[in-house]
Amino acid sequence: MISIVVADDQGMVRAGFRSLLEDVPDLRVVGEASDGEQAMEVVRRLRPDVTLMDIRMPVLDGIAATSRLVGEGTPSRILVLTTFDLDEYVFEALRAGASGFLLKDAPAEELVAAIRVVASGDALLAPGVTRRVIDAFVRLPAPRPASSDPEVSALTPREREVLALLGRGLSNAGIAGQLFVSDATAKTHVSNVLGKLGLRDRVHAVIYAYEHGLVVAGDPTIDGPPSRG
Repeated sequence: MISIVVADDQGMVRAGFRSLLEDVPDLRVVGEASDGEQAMEVVRRLRPDVTLMDIRMPVLDGIAATSRLVGEGTPSRILVLTTFDLDEYVFEALRAGASGFLLKDAPAEELVAAIRVVASGDALLAPGVTRRVIDAFVRLPAPRPASSDPEVSALTPREREVLALLGRGLSNAGIAGQLFVSDATAKTHVSNVLGKLGLRDRVHAVIYAYEHGLVVAGDPTIDGPPSRG
């Protein structure tokens, strides 16, 4: 059973999510919050598997609440929900430590699938989100060379290739196809990269790859279904 906290400042939205999710046998809404500070209190107390976090909330917004919870080491995986399909929100939510980003008007089955994905320890990263992260990096100062970072230097040449492919938004199957290896081998390489760099999940591997110069803005991204572990 996957336990869920719903954080949204609109009561009707929370009620709608609760009604929708409680019809799914393996999902259970265990708590609600109407602002960011309340969300932090509820998540700390209930320790849900997944927190559905709205971005625009009073007192404390969802991005700040996400950042603080992740910084505290919360075991809850945070799936950010918003009606605002804007670059800066996507980028800020991912930088804050969210494990996924989904628009509120996504189909119900997509929401349920997203909850299961992040609850399993994977991250929800659609190619469209990858492109927004790339666009955000276009507006940032040039990244430092990867060779200057001891963590990156500790990666094997193949692991650096895998990190660069993660930065382009490839799934494990996509990485396997690019490197002519099995899906299982690609998954092992991804796990090794995340472990060596201390990255929470593949969403943050994308950010890391751009911040450290392993991928540059303008490199192609891969269209296709959402990337996940």
